[in-house]
Amino acid sequence: MNFALRPPSAGSSGPGAGRGATMENLEKQLICPVCLEMFSKPVVILPCQHNLCRKCANDIFQSTNPVWQSRGSSSMASSGTRFRCPSCRHEVVLDRHGVFGLQRNLLVENIIDIYRQQESSRLVNIKPEQQKQQLLCEEHEEEKINIYCLSCETPTCSMCKVFGKHKDCEVAPLSSVYMRQKTDLSDGIAILVASNDHVQAVISQMEEICRTVEENGQRQREQLAIRFDSLLAILDERKQELVGLISKQQDDKLKRVQSLIRQHSDHLEVAVTLVESAIQSMEEPHMPVFIQSAKVILEKIALTARASNMERPELGYESMSHFFIDTDDLADMLRNINFCSGVGDNGEEDPAEGGEESELDFCSRF
Repeated sequence: MNFALRPPSAGSSGPGAGRGATMENLEKQLICPVCLEMFSKPVVILPCQHNLCRKCANDIFQSTNPVWQSRGSSSMASSGTRFRCPSCRHEVVLDRHGVFGLQRNLLVENIIDIYRQQESSRLVNIKPEQQKQQLLCEEHEEEKINIYCLSCETPTCSMCKVFGKHKDCEVAPLSSVYMRQKTDLSDGIAILVASNDHVQAVISQMEEICRTVEENGQRQREQLAIRFDSLLAILDERKQELVGLISKQQDDKLKRVQSLIRQHSDHLEVAVTLVESAIQSMEEPHMPVFIQSAKVILEKIALTARASNMERPELGYESMSHFFIDTDDLADMLRNINFCSGVGDNGEEDPAEGGEESELDFCSRF
């Protein structure tokens, strides 16, 4: 890479430079995580203490709750409406007023007003030669970096193209490559954010499966216990064996779903980190530096997007309905009771299949 940042010769040190860095750091804290622009009035504060432009909050809310048509909609008021904070994924529950019921953050709005006033005053006092740093070629001093070598994939200057090591290479204007890369990165961010929402929905669905598996397992254990209690001590030993089979299958299912949740959560964490890196890269003011970092991030985004379609539990995986017994008129065969043999509702062989044939089976009634 044959370029270096040349700071302006005057006005780049002293209290003014420190003040500029402070204002730049302040500006980063006033950026909306959705539109990536400075917060616009009014600013709303979420229950998780993160801030959003009200318009951005309303856009997220409308995309999450498309049937919610107006602030006075009564169809959604009883069940509540919700969306997730784009900064921390915390679930925000809204009342019947929707986004308009969120509290405005007047402190942030006042800080933005003060910041803009200070910036306007600072820009007026800055000399023209101090307003911009220039990237210059290291091999040809005072030559600006203004073209991009497509063959070597690096920014360079016109002299390198005419007389230097890039004279036989294919080149393009630096600004056109910059705009194309910035557009690609912006599209990649949008794709990754949509993918993250999909992964979050999958995780929520699998968490619901875990709850359903636990509820079904508990219900089946209770039904099994009621049947065995009526048969007194002769059923006690066999009861414990069958309860163990239910618990084992429940544990196996829970372990599998929880393992999938961990995989999806790890993927989501990587994707969120990648979004943060991409957003930081979007703030890079120098086109050559931006192009170099954007290329790597775009490759990671492509890999992450392809990996988002991960394994999920089969339809009906949470069902435990094959654990059911019918004990009428079967007291003489109690010691041979077993679950129904054959294939269960999730396509797996029943744990009791094999060995001697049972004279009395648990029959599925679901």
